[in-house]
Amino acid sequence: MSKRALIEHRPWLLASVVAACAYYFLWNNPIGELWLFLLKGAGVGLLAVYAFKRTNGLDGGILVLAFALSAAADTVLELSFEAGGALFFASHLAAIVLYLRNRRNRTSTSQKLLALVLLIGVPAISYLLSGDPMIAIYAAALGAMAGAAWMSRFPRYRVGIGAVLFVVSDWLIFSRMGAFDLGVLPDILVWPLYYAGQLMIATGVVQTLRGEHPAR
Repeated sequence: MSKRALIEHRPWLLASVVAACAYYFLWNNPIGELWLFLLKGAGVGLLAVYAFKRTNGLDGGILVLAFALSAAADTVLELSFEAGGALFFASHLAAIVLYLRNRRNRTSTSQKLLALVLLIGVPAISYLLSGDPMIAIYAAALGAMAGAAWMSRFPRYRVGIGAVLFVVSDWLIFSRMGAFDLGVLPDILVWPLYYAGQLMIATGVVQTLRGEHPAR
C-alpha cells in the first residue's frame, strides 16, 4: 500500500479500533450516556466509512450498507432491543445479498456441510438459549448470513470466521434471556467477539474487492 493510501485510508481502521476499544473499557463508567452512545456506534460506523473509501461498485455499496445498518443497530439497541434487532436483521439480509453475489466457484463437501450446519444450527441453538420464537426468526437471518459468508469467494479465515464470531457474540446475548447462566462471560466477551468479527469481515471483503477495482 502506498504512503498516500496509508495516510488517507488506514486512519479509518485505526479510528474504528480506538473507538471500539474505548467503548469496551468505558461502557460501565460514568462518562456520560451520549459519549458511550457515540463510541458504540463509531466502532462499526467507521468501518462503513473505511469500506466506502476503499471500494467501488454495487458490491462495495452493499458492504457499506450492511455496516451502516449494523452501526445504527449498535446505538439503537441502547434504546430498544426490538428496533436494534430489526436493524441487525436488515444488515444480515444486505450481507447475504453480497455473499450470494460473490459465491465461490468450487466448494468441498465439508464446506457445504458447514454452511448447512450454520444455516440450520444457528436458529436452533438461538432458540434453545433464549426460548423466544422471535429470536429464532432473527437467528435464521444470522445463520444464513454466516453460511453464505462461508460459501463466498472472500477469504474464509477472515470473512467466514468473522461471521462465526458474530454468531457466537449473539449466542452470548441470547444466553442472558433463557435458563443458561454464563455468569460474567457475556459482559466480557460479547463486544470483543462482535467487533473482531466485523473487523475481519471488513478487511477481508475490502481486500478482495479492492484487488479487482483499485482505482478508488
